[in-house]
Amino acid sequence: MLKSVHVGSYVLNPDDYRLVIHFFRSVGFDFVLHARYAIFMAAQGAFTIRESRPNESAIRSDHSTGFCKQLAIEVSNPDVVLDVANKMNLKVLSDTLPKVERKFAVELPGEITISVYEQPDRPLPVLEGKLNGKRRRFAIVMSRFNSFITERLLQGTMDGLLRCGAARKDIEIVRVPGAFEIPSAARTLAQTKKYNAIICLGCLLRGDTAHYDVIVNEVTRGIGQSAQETGVPHAFGVLTCETLEQAIDRAGLKMGNKGFEAALAAVEMANLTKAVVGRSSLVAGKGAGKKAISSQSSAFSKIRKSKPGIRLKKRNR
Repeated sequence: MLKSVHVGSYVLNPDDYRLVIHFFRSVGFDFVLHARYAIFMAAQGAFTIRESRPNESAIRSDHSTGFCKQLAIEVSNPDVVLDVANKMNLKVLSDTLPKVERKFAVELPGEITISVYEQPDRPLPVLEGKLNGKRRRFAIVMSRFNSFITERLLQGTMDGLLRCGAARKDIEIVRVPGAFEIPSAARTLAQTKKYNAIICLGCLLRGDTAHYDVIVNEVTRGIGQSAQETGVPHAFGVLTCETLEQAIDRAGLKMGNKGFEAALAAVEMANLTKAVVGRSSLVAGKGAGKKAISSQSSAFSKIRKSKPGIRLKKRNR
């Protein structure tokens, strides 16, 4: 299996040899330095720079004609190479700044010309949900406990959903006694498969006992488990605060409205889930079609083997 290619060997006099070695080391080439030559390597390709001996002057001119004196290197930041060339007083032959590709050439001793260029990295494909609530159904599970806070969270949630284009008729609000009952109600709604996302709203404030820690852990675990097991996105809008002031700040004051943020998360995750499921169904459909054709071909082959004299009848058109 081919691993790399050695693109050339260049023989230079001692002064040029040291300058060129310094240039290639400065621009970031990997190298192996020997007594009288150096091998420079990149991710794709390699070449050798060798110092000539006193009796090689006649041989060098004949031997070097077979090698290309034009090198091209692709770099992630051409300005670094240009800075090195300027500091070493090397001649920059051209420097262009187009929108697509940055490119310039540097003249090195030994009649070597280096073309330096940069091609922007192609962005990787990204799959994400859009903030578009049209034709999506949402269920809001809201705790009545600490209703002074949860009602504000509900207002923020409704504002977020409506701003994203969701219709009021596609939003259902379910009230439960406290935060502990939120996971059970959310799972029941998710199992109906009528909703694209469930939004959970509640408020827990630390008290004098360990009750707060127990409820917080169970509510968080229950909501996450419901989302994982039902496959329906759940947005977490349950406040877990130390004081009432912290809760008020997160229900529409200094820290924004966490209900509004939960609504945006629900819309985005609903669309993301729809996109992922749709892509999976498309791939599965293609695989099923190929499998059906393969099974038909296999069945016909078995019939022909069992009855060698069978032939397909041609239809008259």
